[in-house]
Parts: sequence; C-alpha cells; structure tokens
Amino acid sequence: MNDKLTNPELAQIEITGMTRSSFLVRSALAAGAVYGTATVTPFVSRALAQGGDVDILNFALTLEYLEEAYYDMGLKSLSLSSEIKALATEIRDNESAHVDALTEAIKGTGGKPVQAPGVDFGKAFADESAFLKLAQTFEDTGVSAYNGAGPAISSPEVLAAAGSIVQVEARHAALIRLANGETPAPDQFDMELGMSEVLKAVKPFVRG
Repeated sequence: MNDKLTNPELAQIEITGMTRSSFLVRSALAAGAVYGTATVTPFVSRALAQGGDVDILNFALTLEYLEEAYYDMGLKSLSLSSEIKALATEIRDNESAHVDALTEAIKGTGGKPVQAPGVDFGKAFADESAFLKLAQTFEDTGVSAYNGAGPAISSPEVLAAAGSIVQVEARHAALIRLANGETPAPDQFDMELGMSEVLKAVKPFVRG
C-alpha cells in the first residue's frame, strides 16, 4: 500500500456495498488519496464514459449519501463550536435535499436508485479539527467527481440538475476551506492524469 499519500484522510474512508456506483466512489476516493482531489475529475470522466444517465445519477447519489452521512455523524458525535455546528447543519440539510432530488431524477428516468452504502470515516470525528480536515478533502473530491461526471451525461435535463447541484457543492467546499483558514479556490484548473496510471495506484485501496 502506498505510504506517501497526498490525502491520507481519504484513505481512511471505508464504503461497503457491491454496486457499480459504490465501487466507482471507492475508486474516486482512492484516486484522490493517492494523487490529490484534482485528479478525480479525469478519473471519473473516463470511468463513466460508457455509462448511461442512470448509472451517472446513481454515482452522484452515492456521493451525496456519503456526504449526508458524514455531516450527520459529525453533528451527532462531536461538540462543535456554534459557527461550525451551524455550517455543518446547513451542509447536511443541503446534502439531504440533493439525495431526495437525485432519487426522484433516477425514478423519473425509469431507473432504480441505489441504497445508501455502509460507511466508516475513520478518525474524522476525533475532534473539530479532524472533522473539518476531512470535510475539506471530501468536498473538494466531490466537486471534482461531479465535474468528471458532467461530460458523460446525455440528457440536457439531467445535466442541468447536476449542474445546479455541483454549484452548491463548490460553495460547500469554499466555506469549509474558509473555516480551515485556507483559500477557497487554490487551483485554476483540474490536472490531467492517465486512467491506467490512476487505476494502478488506487488498486490496493479498492475492495469489492
């Protein structure tokens, strides 16, 4: 296993579930752990290139399940400052709304929404600092994943729905970065990375 991870906190996240969307999310998180969150965009774009809109929506739904669970668990597990508690509550409620919207969108296309996977966020709930650290990496990864999924969507209506969600996700990422005392937009562009290179690097981290 690689011991020089760019984002080791992402490697702590364990996702159980045998669906394709769960596998792709695990792979995306592993790519972010090894090479950084910006590498998730090209990875997801290639991984979903042959999938239909329902497959892509279920991938997004699985991401939203994870984010919803993360903030909900954090709020229940930690004694957060009033400012961070308010921010985490707002983001958790947004993620819940995204879950509902994506579920309805999938049903509207005649598809079957995936169930929420089991999750383990490792040491993220040790204290507020650890919670915010993983939240930042998680949010950056989520935005990059949405950016990667977008080009593979064929329906204009589905693309518009995904676009409206990723804008909110980007605001989440910026707010968490500010809460951590960091710049909200550190990179101008996502970096490109070969699919084979990513797959080779993330293989030790992906199970199922």
